Amino acid sequence: MAPYSLLVTRLQKALGVRQYHVASVLCQRAKVAMSHFEPNEYIHYDLLEKNINIVRKRLNRPLTLSEKIVYGHLDDPASQEIERGKSYLRLRPDRVAMQDATAQMVMLQFISSGLSKVAVPSTIHCDHLIEAQVGGEKDLRRAKDINQEVYNFLATAGAKYGVGFWKPGSGIIHQIILENYAYPGVLLIGTDSHTPNGGGLGGICIGVGGADAVDVMAGIPWELKCPKVIGVKLTGSLSGWSSPKDVILKVAGILTVKGGTGAIVEYHGPGVDSISCTGMATICNMGAEIGATTSVFPYNHRMKKYLSKTGREDIANLADEFKDHLVPDPGCHYDQLIEINLSELKPHINGPFTPDLAHPVAEVGKVAEKEGWPLDIRVGLIGSCTNSSYEDMGRSAAVAKQALAHGLKCKSQFTITPGSEQIRATIERDGYAQILRDLGGIVLANACGPCIGQWDRKDIKKGEKNTIVTSYNRNFTGRNDANPETHAFVTSPEIVTALAIAGTLKFNPETDYLTGTDGKKFRLEAPDADELPKGEFDPGQDTYQHPPKDSSGQHVDVSPTSQRLQLLEPFDKWDGKDLEDLQILIKVKGKCTTDHISAAGPWLKFRGHLDNISNNLLIGAINIENGKANSVRNAVTQEFGPVPDTARYYKKHGIRWVVIGDENYGEGSSREHAALEPRHLGGRAIITKSFARIHETNLKKQGLLPLTFADPADYNKIHPVDKLTIQGLKDFTPGKPLKCIIKHPNGTQETILLNHTFNETQIEWFRAGSALNRMKELQQ
Repeated sequence: MAPYSLLVTRLQKALGVRQYHVASVLCQRAKVAMSHFEPNEYIHYDLLEKNINIVRKRLNRPLTLSEKIVYGHLDDPASQEIERGKSYLRLRPDRVAMQDATAQMVMLQFISSGLSKVAVPSTIHCDHLIEAQVGGEKDLRRAKDINQEVYNFLATAGAKYGVGFWKPGSGIIHQIILENYAYPGVLLIGTDSHTPNGGGLGGICIGVGGADAVDVMAGIPWELKCPKVIGVKLTGSLSGWSSPKDVILKVAGILTVKGGTGAIVEYHGPGVDSISCTGMATICNMGAEIGATTSVFPYNHRMKKYLSKTGREDIANLADEFKDHLVPDPGCHYDQLIEINLSELKPHINGPFTPDLAHPVAEVGKVAEKEGWPLDIRVGLIGSCTNSSYEDMGRSAAVAKQALAHGLKCKSQFTITPGSEQIRATIERDGYAQILRDLGGIVLANACGPCIGQWDRKDIKKGEKNTIVTSYNRNFTGRNDANPETHAFVTSPEIVTALAIAGTLKFNPETDYLTGTDGKKFRLEAPDADELPKGEFDPGQDTYQHPPKDSSGQHVDVSPTSQRLQLLEPFDKWDGKDLEDLQILIKVKGKCTTDHISAAGPWLKFRGHLDNISNNLLIGAINIENGKANSVRNAVTQEFGPVPDTARYYKKHGIRWVVIGDENYGEGSSREHAALEPRHLGGRAIITKSFARIHETNLKKQGLLPLTFADPADYNKIHPVDKLTIQGLKDFTPGKPLKCIIKHPNGTQETILLNHTFNETQIEWFRAGSALNRMKELQQ
């Protein structure tokens, strides 16, 4: 049979019609598969086109790319209410992806649903449970041994319910998705906050909690508040030491960690073409750090090149035919517009302790001296889901070669994390890995590793003040090594490499000199490297497990005595009454991320066991009463103790409780354990100044009440010793505030208003006790 592109050309000549109309005629016949692993699951650009045309006619205006892809996946495009920032959209995502730490709870919930197969293509990726200790092979063997029970559960559950399984060692979920599953125009949801990485290939890829994934896997339309669209217009071109990472570091400095909340960030403009596909993925990946729903780039020749190099030329050809729907309309409107001239962009480094504290590399040394941050860099770490592409490794190797030519190695410790087995095998073949080893680097396993706290760090003691520099995406207090005194900075891999060679934050590779072993001074030249390998990628070892066609004989066992896995019991339904005399478990002071609420690192091993992992509830949050972490007053005994112990005491004695939080509560990871744990231990509501998007949804899914102060100043009216009553739940309706009565110990009371963002469906989740409970009710 003639190639699809040739059929298009012949039909164009015969019919004399516009290109995308021809594609509509051929799309069903051509049947281009979503991926090599699912030959019978096809890309439906014809449906996307149909839905876009319906919505465009209704709205009668040009559409952004974000709108085209999102509205193109509407369950009912003809009648769906569409208003940015207000209406809730019912969407039909194309696929689901899960990493192993979150997949455990997703699969446990899916098992509880009683369904026999997933309704959309879904995959599990083993990347979170491998701890970095001594190096890739040994660390991987150790992880397989320690996590055998969990890996077996995920593999058998995947086989039973039709989910593809990527084995440990395959790589980081987001790199695997970019290499195999993302494509222009896809709507993909993933149970990891950095799922937006796929926007580098022109898709709308959104991080969600596990309960959202269960809905989609069950064939239920997925609800998302209609996102606003922030446009970032790029002009000029990247050059020298400036990299794609500097684009998002600059944007993070502009928008801050919550500036993108409720919005999709859409990059456009002539500067886009100067960025590689994997570079665009880097920018989209770290968009999670500004609270954005996701980020996306328009389809272009850089994406086509990447698709072809990763064996998906048929998808690239099909995307060419539908390109009008994979780029924004001329004259489309953005809710906010940022302009960045890439030609003027300087290398940046952000931190410490927050990813939006931006500094030009040329200035960070002076700032560090002024602030008292340690100047000596103890460890430089490159890789992670944000920066582990072939191009990233090539640019780092280009810097390393210059230092080696002058007899230098790293003054700092240096680690390298390949993003996937394909990247590892290819950089080994092409010599990059050996160059980085020669510089003093240790190549770690194809996994998340230190980026998520899976790092058995030995060079410092806990509490020791020190600085590390990484090419990661997130640098919250204690995130990488559980040491609250580690000052972590994020930057590009090539800057990390240069700083690790120099060993100090005061080094600026654009202007400063190093001294070779021959005593001669030299300056590092800006690195240059191939965007993609000249030949083909080396796929390395085969690490994928297809789900069997017949899984009727497949068993999934969860031992009742397991300390790693635990079958779920349904949460209790709402009793139909207002919430009276809620005890305040903790009033949180300042930043409270999902790392503070449900720590990762050593706790990852309990992600499949709700009761065990609940022992880390809010242990990182700072109690405003005493300024300490994991120390709260028990209102009954008046003794101070750990947060989880106090919550368990309240639960045992039938005392329902509430958490009071500050701004952007729950920013960071998509982990739904930060919502499951408070629900499991008796929590009923979380009241804050504002929420991060994913965490707010996760709380709703588990039957909790995420509420915000109508007047943020009311945060100051509540004290840890008060009791709260939440009224208005019998008449709980969208848009109507709830009343909160604050009862002070001296007998006085105050009444404040609490806002919420519940819609009718979400109110039903609350009444049923959880979204999963409601799903079961609808099945009966």
